Amino acid sequence: MPLFERSSSPTGDQADAAAHTFQVDLRGLVDLLSHHLYSSPRVYLRELLQNAVDAISARRLLDADAPAAITVRAADTLTVTDTGVGLTEEDVHTFLATIGRSSKRGADGGIDGAGLASARGDFIGQFGIGLLACFVVADEITVVTRSAKSKDAPVIEWRGHSDGRYTIRTLPSAVRPEPGTTVTLAPRADAREWTEHGQVVSLARDFGSLLRFDVTVQDAHGGTVRINRTPPWAAQHASPLARRDAYTEFCRDTFDFVPLDTIELELPVVGLRGVAYVLPDAAPPSRRAGHRVHLKGMLLSDQADELLPEWAFFVRCVVDTDALRPTASREGLYADETLAAVRDALGARIREWLTGLSATDPALLHRFIGVHHLAVKSLARYDDELLKMLLPWLPFETTDGNVTLDEFARTHPVILVTRTVEEFRQVAPVAGAAGLGVINGGYTYDRDLVHRLPEIRPGSSVADLDPGTVTAHLDSVDPAAELAASAFLAIAREVVGRFDCDVALRSFHPTNAPALLLDNREARHERSRAQLAQETDGLWADILGSLRAEVPRAQLVLNHLNPLVRRAATITHRELAVTAVEALYGQAVLLTRRPLRASESALLNRSFISLLDHAMLGHEAQGPGTEDAS
Repeated sequence: MPLFERSSSPTGDQADAAAHTFQVDLRGLVDLLSHHLYSSPRVYLRELLQNAVDAISARRLLDADAPAAITVRAADTLTVTDTGVGLTEEDVHTFLATIGRSSKRGADGGIDGAGLASARGDFIGQFGIGLLACFVVADEITVVTRSAKSKDAPVIEWRGHSDGRYTIRTLPSAVRPEPGTTVTLAPRADAREWTEHGQVVSLARDFGSLLRFDVTVQDAHGGTVRINRTPPWAAQHASPLARRDAYTEFCRDTFDFVPLDTIELELPVVGLRGVAYVLPDAAPPSRRAGHRVHLKGMLLSDQADELLPEWAFFVRCVVDTDALRPTASREGLYADETLAAVRDALGARIREWLTGLSATDPALLHRFIGVHHLAVKSLARYDDELLKMLLPWLPFETTDGNVTLDEFARTHPVILVTRTVEEFRQVAPVAGAAGLGVINGGYTYDRDLVHRLPEIRPGSSVADLDPGTVTAHLDSVDPAAELAASAFLAIAREVVGRFDCDVALRSFHPTNAPALLLDNREARHERSRAQLAQETDGLWADILGSLRAEVPRAQLVLNHLNPLVRRAATITHRELAVTAVEALYGQAVLLTRRPLRASESALLNRSFISLLDHAMLGHEAQGPGTEDAS
């Protein structure tokens, strides 16, 4: 199979040098295609179907009433027969024997008498390498073809081998009375699974179910399976309900789920029609949905995540288009300006559906937000119109529970927002009891969105929560009571001072909370800096030391209303007082649910063992039988 020939008759400056062209090792090229260009051997059938479809499209340019049928037969060999335009002997030499040359690419492409160069938009493949995909599953390809350009056109057989050899011969007209082409593959033993009847039916349905020409698959006994199906956007429906049912059934067959809703997609400029299905379950934003893109009915990709904007991760699409460009492997979309414009237009259509729900179907909006509120929050950050319409409907974690922002704003004119989840968990019980309105701003997008509330709800006030704000809302303790506890508080300040923390005695609800640890991000950063400075030396330690910042220390607030704290304040035994303080600090740290430092873990273990030891010593001091007597 001479893929390239030595060039002759050099001209000009080339006359003094011998000019040659590259020689190609077909086996090496096939290996390259199978392992790097194509994702799987399964694409061989797509290439054969594509060539058949393009051949029929070419014949329809000559004769609009020409038959349009593709038959695949899976037996000992695999054959694909079409009623297309066929090839002349010259075409066979030109297109089957030269890699990269396609009859569908333009001015150098070949059958200008048929007007193919001017109608390239009717064809799927334009790279001239599709037939090579068949060598991934077979060592021999046979093409029997008869051209439709002449009534007396001969029947030509082209037989190619994976080592680069090919032969051409003329067959009797009776072998193929009508124009068209039959491609026959003799599968290799290691690739036979790809040409078995069941596998071929599955592949044909996956790739060609939306093709506009009839496709059937035959088995060795003559049984046939029709592959084509009419997509719901192209079918005639008796009623809107029937149309919705058809879309739902199509989603169930294609993606195996029942959608929360369907969004019809149509962009006539690029010949795109299809549907976006709203996922019934929450999907993480980091997981890009795999959209199915068909090019003129042929499946191009079932993982085309570049079709929609990143924020639209709550839908999966099926579309058929005429104008988007495929990559060379025809397994993805070529990233160009057209694709970018289509992505923006489809994103606008989904945004239009979303903003329209509040007026047309509030119940569905509630269900959608309940499942995909993270997606809405992501979109609302960059879309002012959507922000104004949907922000009041969005749920947030607050000191009043999980409520909508609009409901929370009506109850709390001043809204405080924490920067992290840990900060919210520290203050939520106490802030709620004190009547403060606090929202957890530690989740993705939440803090940014809450701070934009005044834009759509004038009069609302939003501020970041400062631990001092919580302390200011706690009741002071009677001076006499604080004086009585001064010795215990001095020991407490000494103990927790090792963790860069202060101690305060206050009265607050709920009374079952013995202590509250108020901390902020700046204080934690300063502690991390100081710890790193101690663990390093040299220049790096000097740099960390120069970054020292004066920030408020964390604060352990002891609740004087708690009976345990009141009893602890009367302890006169220093060792027991130290153990009690360590236990109170350790519990307060655990309630923040932040990761423990090594020193804090050691403190928790030490305080637990000390308290257990003290309890057992107290039990022994009571003497045997005391517990039973009591």
